[in-house]
Amino acid sequence: MKMFVNERRNKIMQLLYDKKRVTVKELSSHIGVSEATLRTDLNQMEADGFLTRTHGGAMLKEETNNDTSFTTREKKNKEEKTIIAERAFELIEEKQCILLDASSTALELARYLKSQSMRLTVVTTGLLTALELKENPNLTVIMIGGVVTNRSSSIEGTLGLDILDHVNIEMMFTSGNGFSIDKGLTDFNLYEVELKKQLVKRSNKLIAMVDSSKIGTTSSAVFATPDEIELLVTNKPLDDTLSKQLKENHIRVLAPDLLSQN
Repeated sequence: MKMFVNERRNKIMQLLYDKKRVTVKELSSHIGVSEATLRTDLNQMEADGFLTRTHGGAMLKEETNNDTSFTTREKKNKEEKTIIAERAFELIEEKQCILLDASSTALELARYLKSQSMRLTVVTTGLLTALELKENPNLTVIMIGGVVTNRSSSIEGTLGLDILDHVNIEMMFTSGNGFSIDKGLTDFNLYEVELKKQLVKRSNKLIAMVDSSKIGTTSSAVFATPDEIELLVTNKPLDDTLSKQLKENHIRVLAPDLLSQN
């Protein structure tokens, strides 16, 4: 069966996560496609920022390697994500239908929602997010179907998107590996990026929940452009330049003000 480009490149990344360094010959043996095709893949993936080309193969980029597993990402900047979750909750109203992606920040929002009495319908691609939310009888939880991989706590692929034809997503709460004025929201997992793009298109409003360490950084692939983002929720006051740029791009901001930081 012919393998899609994204599927092939995701397999390359999975092998890199495991081995840290691979040769084209090894990849050809594991994936079952020609070395010429794989060289083209590796060259493009290096240009996209996923990996570093070596003589005869490729190696995982250090910054990618440090931040790939969900467990690692969940533990990182925990306090900041809690602040963001509490601020993001202010945007939600009774009986709405919202979507939470599989990000660790969205999981923090789910944990906050679990203790609230508000009635909501919550659609999610996050396995852990769904498990958290099911504890609250006021929440109707809809899980989007798809592929589950051993490195992730999210659904990957677009197999289950048809369910969104039957619900109206008023707000999508999402996070990424980076956010910049030029690119918007970016992430590194090819399958998750493709799914997130589709979720963004099917949501009426997109809420970006981004801790301050990710603002001004970019990852490998864009899943939401600046013009698709309605509002940015973050944990620290923004500088005047960034605030002005966000306003010019019609992105509203929900962040602590300077007075609350003193």
